[in-house]
Amino acid sequence: MNTDAHQLNALIARGEGLNLEFKTCRDQLSRDVFETVCAFLNRHGGIILLGVQDDGSIQGIGPDVVEQIRKDFVTAINNPQKLSPPTYLSIVDVEVDSRRVLHIYVPESSQVHRCNGRIYDRNEDSDLDITDHTAQVAQLYQRKQATYSENKVFSHVGLDDLDRELIARCRKTATLRWEDHPWKNMDDLELLKSAQLYQTDAETGKSGLTLAGILLLGKQSPLLQAVPHHRTDLILRKVNLDRYDDRDFVDVNLVESYERIMAFVHKHLPDPFYLEGTTSISIRDAIFREVASNILIHREYTNAFPAKLIIEYGQVRTENSNRPHGFGRLDPESFTPFPKNPVIARFFRQIGRADELGSGMRKMMKYSRAYGGADPELIEGDIFRMIITVPEFGAKKDSSVEPGQVTGQVTGQVTGQVTGQVDPWVLDVLRACEKPLKSSDIQKIVGIKHRETFQRNYLDQLLKGGLLIRTIPDSPQSRMQRYVITEKGKQIIASTRGENIKGQK
Repeated sequence: MNTDAHQLNALIARGEGLNLEFKTCRDQLSRDVFETVCAFLNRHGGIILLGVQDDGSIQGIGPDVVEQIRKDFVTAINNPQKLSPPTYLSIVDVEVDSRRVLHIYVPESSQVHRCNGRIYDRNEDSDLDITDHTAQVAQLYQRKQATYSENKVFSHVGLDDLDRELIARCRKTATLRWEDHPWKNMDDLELLKSAQLYQTDAETGKSGLTLAGILLLGKQSPLLQAVPHHRTDLILRKVNLDRYDDRDFVDVNLVESYERIMAFVHKHLPDPFYLEGTTSISIRDAIFREVASNILIHREYTNAFPAKLIIEYGQVRTENSNRPHGFGRLDPESFTPFPKNPVIARFFRQIGRADELGSGMRKMMKYSRAYGGADPELIEGDIFRMIITVPEFGAKKDSSVEPGQVTGQVTGQVTGQVTGQVDPWVLDVLRACEKPLKSSDIQKIVGIKHRETFQRNYLDQLLKGGLLIRTIPDSPQSRMQRYVITEKGKQIIASTRGENIKGQK
């Protein structure tokens, strides 16, 4: 969310209330600011303005302490000893008449939060400690579980219904990103409890995995038993407009679903060379990382409407079921982000699959203009829709193209005939296959865990493009099968020597 001086003055003119709080914070954080954060999380969310007095006058934060206050605030809300469970908030620095104000958006949470071990709720313009009021606490828990389906407890689902290898991989990813991450020394059950994926039902008193835990880490069979309609359709529709040119039907857990979505994007969308400063980055991945996480994180999983990502000529469309907080087209520059599944979102952030609330959307806006020449369209409703303009390199929209030609287009993206560039993974595989390799060895080089996705989106395309051949062509399923580079593949390697390869300088 972006806030300018005019918008800030309009907020201040409203005065403090149920979802707006002023804190002076001239030289340091107010002691009660975290009680307000807790109350907003537990109620309907709200906005905190640091640097504004109770009467609405802007005192501002001392310019020499702004960054320290920001750092102290972020550190505290990520400290489970201060705020439990910890959270992530969007902070915007706004300047009004040379005075600095920090604008903090606090979304409603699906969890019941405690500040210093106490539970706070919001009433008009004050924060109420309800810890010792049993009836109010029980109502708060019941309201959260009724509002957020991700917290539904499945007491009959056990740890063996989860992919334990995937849990280990997520733990490793989190600790590689933060060396002292608390998951590092936790066992699987402790990790699940820390991530709020294992909870106790306030009404029944039974404990178990939540819907969020099953969705994120579940094996396919238990997952589909809990959510039979769970699926994400990935569709390429450029030539055969009545049906599709390529399709991936994804009905696995959300961590693996993210990988499948990104693999489909890598297969069918170009990735033009882009420099940010002196560093080459993939703006395609920056955009569709946000798109993929949005489809998975902000879906209403009690709705049977299947999520879709459809790649068409010049654009990508997405659809997913939604619990709307408004209707119509959104202004990405000013809209307030609202987390539909905060627990799922928090887990995705831990493993680097999503950004802080609001910042991912800002990145998508920034790079979409450079990538496709236009801002993305976001339409809020019972079905949330996004439309992202994408470039078409070396292709023309022509309804007379024969369906059989689509293979050539896809293969062209692998070999560089369409994009004019060669993906680094293609070169890595070709060089490795100068000696015959098993498909499992090639899969490790590509770095895709899901075997069917690797086979369909990577290995098959190298075979169709004539870059690899089987050593036993008459028995494709032979356990002795190996793959080796062709003369055409060697020409691809030779043609890239001494040239700029995508992603390298």
